[in-house]
Amino acid sequence: MTLEIWIFCGVIFGLILISGLFAGSETALTAASRARMHRLANRGDSRAKIVANLIEKRDRLIGVMLIGNNLINILASSLTTSMLLDLFGQAGVAYATAIMTVMLVIFAEVLPKSWAVASPDRHALALVRFAQGTVFVLGPISDLVNWIVRKMLGAFGINLAAGTSMLSAQEELRGAVELLHKEGSVVKGDRDQIGGLLDLRELEVYDVMIHRTDMDSVNADDPVETVIGEILASHHTRIPVWKGASDNIVGVVHAKDLVRAIRDADRDFAKINIMKVATKPWFVPDTTTLQDQLNAFLRRKAHIAIVVDEYGDVQGLITLEDILEEIVGDIADEHDIDVQGCRPQPDGSVLVDGSVPIRDLNRALDWNLPDAEATTIAGLVIHETQSIPKEKQAFTFHGKRFTILRREKNRITRLRIRPLEDDKAESR
Repeated sequence: MTLEIWIFCGVIFGLILISGLFAGSETALTAASRARMHRLANRGDSRAKIVANLIEKRDRLIGVMLIGNNLINILASSLTTSMLLDLFGQAGVAYATAIMTVMLVIFAEVLPKSWAVASPDRHALALVRFAQGTVFVLGPISDLVNWIVRKMLGAFGINLAAGTSMLSAQEELRGAVELLHKEGSVVKGDRDQIGGLLDLRELEVYDVMIHRTDMDSVNADDPVETVIGEILASHHTRIPVWKGASDNIVGVVHAKDLVRAIRDADRDFAKINIMKVATKPWFVPDTTTLQDQLNAFLRRKAHIAIVVDEYGDVQGLITLEDILEEIVGDIADEHDIDVQGCRPQPDGSVLVDGSVPIRDLNRALDWNLPDAEATTIAGLVIHETQSIPKEKQAFTFHGKRFTILRREKNRITRLRIRPLEDDKAESR
């Protein structure tokens, strides 16, 4: 082989290495963690700051790397074809195609991209200066190419001008957490807490409130001894007070204020006026989001609010604890299902009270029952069947078998739910 051929081979191999550099830079920079780069940039890492700036214009970065990569690949392939044509004639085209395909796939694509994706953050920092220089040189060409692509796609009704993701930031974060949970990097408890925090803007007060039928309250017109006894017997510390009708809430009594009033009256109940002990009730719309309600609780330094609908009718009440439990869940023994009214059975089924919220059941059992059209399990069954089922009726939907065990008037009070996987296992 002559010196000229050796020089040609050296140039071609060098071009292949540069092509691999483009491919590795693209993979490392696009796979790098934006959150980690942002944190490093705040700590003063100049390279991380450049990476963060490049990632912000991802389409421009990818366009630059693709242009550079293709230019190098075309140049290397042309030089190889020219050299082999001189050596082997027309057969050199076939030889050049086979050789360059193998060389480019291995050394310009698979190897550098596998290397980059193994540790994208570290490699992004190592290659950022090369990427920055390339973007500076080829950036205008990439902008022109992207403009042409957008115009061509726009002719077919595809608009990329905004450059925004179809997923919101919350959805992207939720998807990342779900993926990490499946991979075992995030435990179920952490996944549920992050999911509950993200749900605060999507859920309304009506979804988590204590319904008026389950709400402890006292009648201000009852004898004071009766009212005090009911308040002290309740396991709640704040009790609504009503007059005339149960939905006419006129105050809220805190058990600590009542104990203080009893002490000041020397335990003489006749001297106690419940309405003087009670504080003014706070009414909130049932359509308020949990995020807004949580912020309102913090601003007012309050713990309880009465929920009303658009007509002003009382629907129930909500407490600060109800919202916090949407994030952290109920505190329970590690072997217990942390939902009241939910009892697992030895046969794999679950006995569930109709008033159990769907969200609580999903969190406890890691199910995915829909909660968009109904809040409780009974509501879900009624929505799906478009009727009020009778006792012993059974239905199958959403991968579960629902059997009605008890019904009181028009309310479903108890059900048995069995995952269909259990039925399949028994039939084998």
